[in-house]
Amino acid sequence: MSKSKSHHDKPHDEDSISIAGGEALIVPTHFRCPISLDLMSDPVTLSSGISYDRDGIETWLKAGNFTCPVTNQVLMSFDLVPNHALRRMIQDWCVQNLRFGVERIPTPRVPVSGDEIAAVLARLESAAKRLDEYDCRECLRKMTSWGNESERNRISIASNGAAGVLAAAFDGFARETVEKRAVVLEELLSSMSWMFTMSSRAARDRLASAESVKALLWFLKSNGSRIAAKQNSLIALRELLLASSKRERVAESMLEIEDLHQILFGFLRSPISPAITKLSLTLIFQLLQISTSKSSDRFKSSLIDADLVSFLLETIISSSKERSVSEKALGILDKLCDDSKGRAAASGNSLTVPLLVKKILRISAAATEFSVSVIWKLGRCDQRALVEGLQVGAFQKLVLVLQLGCGEETKEKATATLKMMNPFRNEFECTESLDFKNLKRSF
Repeated sequence: MSKSKSHHDKPHDEDSISIAGGEALIVPTHFRCPISLDLMSDPVTLSSGISYDRDGIETWLKAGNFTCPVTNQVLMSFDLVPNHALRRMIQDWCVQNLRFGVERIPTPRVPVSGDEIAAVLARLESAAKRLDEYDCRECLRKMTSWGNESERNRISIASNGAAGVLAAAFDGFARETVEKRAVVLEELLSSMSWMFTMSSRAARDRLASAESVKALLWFLKSNGSRIAAKQNSLIALRELLLASSKRERVAESMLEIEDLHQILFGFLRSPISPAITKLSLTLIFQLLQISTSKSSDRFKSSLIDADLVSFLLETIISSSKERSVSEKALGILDKLCDDSKGRAAASGNSLTVPLLVKKILRISAAATEFSVSVIWKLGRCDQRALVEGLQVGAFQKLVLVLQLGCGEETKEKATATLKMMNPFRNEFECTESLDFKNLKRSF
């Protein structure tokens, strides 16, 4: 393990701060972090007795090092002990040199310890088993306070298994009447929403019970639930469908709700917030992608009957600068076109083919794949789609897709579409409408 560069290796003029008049203010070397050589703002001491700035030494240890950077001594402990005396000396030095433009470093908050987190989680787990709503909310407030202090605290809370404990608590309270437990369920949901990206699949699985899913859907349906609760419910459902080992079961539980299509489509037709719009599109796409049951067919049919196809086309046009929204809308359109009613709705809209051709190689690889797939599905069932495609330059676009590179499935669909279009080229192809500006590679 290589030894870190110490402050003795740095030229003398870098141990100073430039001030007015071209003079230099000398910074005491023991106020500088031996790793970054910057003035320490949160000095901590290792078991070797050497002090470092907290951010610097944490980065060193997270990289897999187990020695002291200065002494190269193997550390007997990875505990970082705040050096309050040194920090106060640095603060006093900053105050004495305020006239030279030196700012006083703030007193840092001590990060929450693993033992503190474990104690609160044990208390919360016990409170949830007793269905003690008051004590559970007290624990949540404590964790929220810690999380608001720093990102470091959030990572520590999540890494100590908080998401799994909160998911189990949510499931316990969800087995009661949801309306009766709505307050504590909403607070649990709020805390979990920022932990998902840092939690394990096991934590998501604990939230995948039928009772929990019904409670999440209740927040979506309830007119009395707050916007934040609806958004956090959508986040939780997205994570369950994305990374839970029980995603098929979750999808089926959701699809059993007869008015699910009205709830999600309602968020699209009457937007509450951009985040909720994106989350609703994501959920619709995930549900259509995961499930192949009769419930899924009914859900798909209901969306088509509600004229989702026209809405998606309008969304793609209006969200030209929102790549993720366009991608999701194209993905849903591709899934709807697996159904004959979906293909009929798409073919019957004069915007469909020109818009799909325009989006090829314009947004992303995923958007190109979805666009090619929809054109292929329409072309197999309706020659008019092939003619319309030729008239707006689809043939050249598909050739470009093959030349620039794409996935195997997209390659097969593009090739098949070109073969279907070829007999109509002499009579219907128009190249004057082509516009190849801003084309993007598919990879």
